[in-house]
Amino acid sequence: MARAIGAAALALAVGGCALEDVVDESDDDAAQSSSGPGGSEAGDLLPGLPTPDEARRLLDGLTVAEPRPMTGYSRDAFPHWTTTDGCTTRQTVLARDGADVTVDDDCQPTSGSWVSAYDGETFEDAGDLDIDHIVPLANAWRSGADAWTDDRREELANDLTRPQLLAVSAASNRSKGDQSPDEWLPPAEDFHCDYAIAWTTVKDFYELTITTAERDTLATALDDCAN
Repeated sequence: MARAIGAAALALAVGGCALEDVVDESDDDAAQSSSGPGGSEAGDLLPGLPTPDEARRLLDGLTVAEPRPMTGYSRDAFPHWTTTDGCTTRQTVLARDGADVTVDDDCQPTSGSWVSAYDGETFEDAGDLDIDHIVPLANAWRSGADAWTDDRREELANDLTRPQLLAVSAASNRSKGDQSPDEWLPPAEDFHCDYAIAWTTVKDFYELTITTAERDTLATALDDCAN
């Protein structure tokens, strides 16, 4: 039997009471959304977005370092998608990010509408969407996650509390791959502000390093949030 996911029910789901990527699907506690001046409507989907000013402060506190080697990297080192109360992380994000989403008894979305924040494309089939890791798993590995425990890597790969997961078009996600912001930004320029805030927030929370080029691109995007 299909069931609709209401806003209240979804809030509980994402909170933990209920409710793959082909390339790198992308492969803090600040709660104010950046939407409004400099923020996009799509930014409302991402939890835990601080203001642009707060994100800039977080960026200034990140450690700049050269990328670590990819030795030993495997996506299997970041277990995903985990299941909570019968719903996988992927299913939870699809329900959160869509409109009028209906799911079956296995929590799989059967209908709804999704707008990909990366490129503005609209979809009515959940199978056409990837769940992007804002900070790709391979990038996290090069930024310090290679030294983490499997449990910590699993937390990053399934993080519904911070702005780390977003349902986007498969095409945009695969175009991104595991690239950092100095190498790739979403085609939708009005999402650059929220993207930079999200990336910075995740890197700060998990104490991941950034490169000089990455820092400079993020600083420019954050400075442009008011435009």
